[in-house]
Amino acid sequence: MDDTGKSANASEGLLGKLWRDYSRLNPPAGAIHELLESRGETVANDHIALRTYDDPRVGVDVLARPFTRVGYRAGDDYTFTQKKLFARHYEHEDVELPKVFISELQLGAFSDRLRSIVSGLVDQVSSDDLQRDDLPVIGRPWQLTIQDYHVLAEESEYAAWVAAFGFRANHFTVLVNALRTFDGLGQLNRFLTESGFDLNTRGGQIKGSPEVYLEQSSTLADRVDVNFTDGAETIPACYYEFARRYPLPNGELFRGFVAKSADKIFESTDRRGGRLVTYAVTGSTCHRCLHQINGARSRKSQVVRVESRGDCATG
Repeated sequence: MDDTGKSANASEGLLGKLWRDYSRLNPPAGAIHELLESRGETVANDHIALRTYDDPRVGVDVLARPFTRVGYRAGDDYTFTQKKLFARHYEHEDVELPKVFISELQLGAFSDRLRSIVSGLVDQVSSDDLQRDDLPVIGRPWQLTIQDYHVLAEESEYAAWVAAFGFRANHFTVLVNALRTFDGLGQLNRFLTESGFDLNTRGGQIKGSPEVYLEQSSTLADRVDVNFTDGAETIPACYYEFARRYPLPNGELFRGFVAKSADKIFESTDRRGGRLVTYAVTGSTCHRCLHQINGARSRKSQVVRVESRGDCATG
């Protein structure tokens, strides 16, 4: 096997860990994946997104290291002025592998109190953890109080999300171009809403347009129980994104991102937008009812609880 094949296999190992952690924390993603496959679709992943802070100990460059070790290379940079974020996407030479989009919160734009809380969190991350090949999927490597979570959220929903969930995939993305039974993103969105999934409508259900070579939509993050040092709280976790890409004038498919569209996608995890899910528990099995236009049905999923270091337990 040549070096390209080895790096692709190593990448798939890391991506597999990310998907397993993400889908456990976000059961609707697995449900949508299965729903699409039941139509005969093969679901291709366009990109994976991760979040962090611009503290040099845990910034974009640090979180990207496990990906660059397995063949990913830096692509374009992006700035989100309103959200106070910097981001960079990474691509693998094997174009079948998804892109990786890593963003970081620009701490210098926030209050001393927010910076102090974040610094205290990062202080708890061990040097050994920062060198791990699975750093992007270790979860929350620090202890956090409910009070500090709320202080962060008042200034930045993004800051609070990273504090609560740590290092893990914030979302995966279905490449709509690879779907055969849908005539574009609008039809896919209708199918998802009719199947009981709530979509992010901020900035319109579809963000972007063919004119900018990219259209995107996403579910709203479901709320999950998160354990803090002083109790538990139910907060929005992860979401599932859908992207349709259009060809550039040279005929090549656009591979980058559009900052204006992504700005609204980020809000899929905001507390005021997260979807409150009711779980009915019978014995050891949890059933989640998804209302549909043509009736109602139950789909099995998990009650997810998140603790420090990313440990998840089913109820």
